[in-house]
Amino acid sequence: MKDMRIVFMGTPDFAAAILKRLIDTGRNVVGVFSQPDKPVGRKQIIMPTATKVVAMEHDIPVFQPAKLRDGEALKIMQELKPDLTVVAAYGKILPKDILDVAPLGNVNVHGSLLPKYRGSAPIQWSVINGDKVTGITTMYMAEGMDTGDMIMKFELPIGEDETAGELFDRMAELGAKSIEKTLELFDNGEVKAEPQNEEEATYAPMLKKEMGEIDFGKTAEEIHNLVRGLNPWPMAYTFLDGKSIKIHEAKAVEGFSGEEGTLLDEKRFIVGTKNGAIELITVQPEGKNKMSGADFIRGRRLLKGTKFGK
Repeated sequence: MKDMRIVFMGTPDFAAAILKRLIDTGRNVVGVFSQPDKPVGRKQIIMPTATKVVAMEHDIPVFQPAKLRDGEALKIMQELKPDLTVVAAYGKILPKDILDVAPLGNVNVHGSLLPKYRGSAPIQWSVINGDKVTGITTMYMAEGMDTGDMIMKFELPIGEDETAGELFDRMAELGAKSIEKTLELFDNGEVKAEPQNEEEATYAPMLKKEMGEIDFGKTAEEIHNLVRGLNPWPMAYTFLDGKSIKIHEAKAVEGFSGEEGTLLDEKRFIVGTKNGAIELITVQPEGKNKMSGADFIRGRRLLKGTKFGK
């Protein structure tokens, strides 16, 4: 089955790493579906998606339908005649008629150890929730949100200070390995799938910017994990005098105590929390470049007791 016809569906860097592994291992990728190109940066320049770039480098046809239920995407799939569809962070739910095209089914590369963290942001939520281990699950796709039977699982430890962005890079590499190993099962006719335990299912909903506002009434560890989990987007933040301060790096510190949300030191950016204090190590004031928290405190000549938040 090494020459099976594969249609790949995916959009961001995580998916591009998996697509590249398919190509590098000689898989017959006959078409790539990606989300439409979007404007990026302050100048809003239209940029191709990460998977589109990889596909174009290897002369693989790319399709970017805005909708999947108007019949056009189905027609393309039927013309491509895939034996198997591989999906990774595509960003769209596949309707049943498209799921039914490939006779060998549809394999999704999902960024969690299912049934934990079904949904669109599993990697970020694993960091926000302070998990020590995450991983990749390859699975058959069903009509529900990440509800299909599981094929293989691959674990990955999460670093104590690792950000979601850093974890994404390592998960992409693991995702590439996972699809390679999973397709070897198809080659040898050895695929065995296991149903998910619905009672253990949890969800990882889409991230929103307002999630990033720090509540200093939480523990230092919870804030530390929020800062890590929302880096590089949408970023954790707080306010001073009505202006936002993005927090790029933070850590819990001992030896300080005081009112929640107030400055506890005049040389370091240390703020009171529910169970002690957290140091905001690298920050970015509104309209400014990144700087150390210590430089921010000294530059603004802030005094102990200064209150942060709205």
